Amino acid sequence: MKLENDSYKKIIENLHDGLYLVDQNRVITYWNKGAENISGFAASEVIGRSCSDNILTHLDSDFNNLCLEGCPLAASMADGKRRDAEVYMHHRKGHRISVSVRVSTLTDKDGHIIGGIELFTDISNHETNKSRVRELEKLALLDNLTQLANRRYIESEINNRLEEKKRFNLSFGILFIDIDHFKQFNDTYGHDVGDKVLKFIANNFTSNSRPFDLYGRWGGEEFIGIIRNINEQDLITIANKVRSLVEKSYISHDGKILQVTISVGATLVRQGDSIESLIKRADALLYKSKAAGRNCVTTCLTDVAV
Repeated sequence: MKLENDSYKKIIENLHDGLYLVDQNRVITYWNKGAENISGFAASEVIGRSCSDNILTHLDSDFNNLCLEGCPLAASMADGKRRDAEVYMHHRKGHRISVSVRVSTLTDKDGHIIGGIELFTDISNHETNKSRVRELEKLALLDNLTQLANRRYIESEINNRLEEKKRFNLSFGILFIDIDHFKQFNDTYGHDVGDKVLKFIANNFTSNSRPFDLYGRWGGEEFIGIIRNINEQDLITIANKVRSLVEKSYISHDGKILQVTISVGATLVRQGDSIESLIKRADALLYKSKAAGRNCVTTCLTDVAV
């Protein structure tokens, strides 16, 4: 069966995966519907711009900006080899999403490299979280702004985990999270921009969490993560992952790139804990992170910021 060029174009345009093309200067020349759906950026917003121009700004697993060094697409265009990677992509709304990327080169009829191709697949937890949101909406347990669990649901979930601890000795941890200098941010840029920040922070939690963990909005700029089946070192790793992703996320406003950081208090449940003692301990650790200079994690294990 022979396909016409228009047929190939239609297939590429309607791929579920995102696909884009760049020229030798990494300026985007094509952007399909899948790329629009996954990234939130319309083709009209990105074609003609460099992929590193505050658009995708991929991060690796150590949260290094690959547009500055280590870009798989640039490397493939330099040596002609195909590459695969898992990266954190910047979404138009500001948060980070986890994607699997496959990159290769575009060549002319003589085999000279004239550009690159990146195909990317969303591997975050969007579908799981959509189902969770629908259930929470039914039960009036949803924070309307962030689409996270509200305080009532967080308290119920912690009590359920405490009961599991008593009956089955199943461990869990709490992350108490607060946005640094958020009042100052709101005073400077207004509450509408502040709401966008709250949303992209919430999206960072849900897009990059394990399916059985829960994040919710405790109130104002405070959030709580309930991290199940965990030891303290892994809890620190998850807390620092969340912190780093927020630090490396941003929104554009009036031509400026706006970023915030978070401080975190992290603690495992202890024998005999109540919801009050657990939250109080996590809150105290959070304020130690604030005192240590913010944008850090404090745990009971170290009792110092990490």
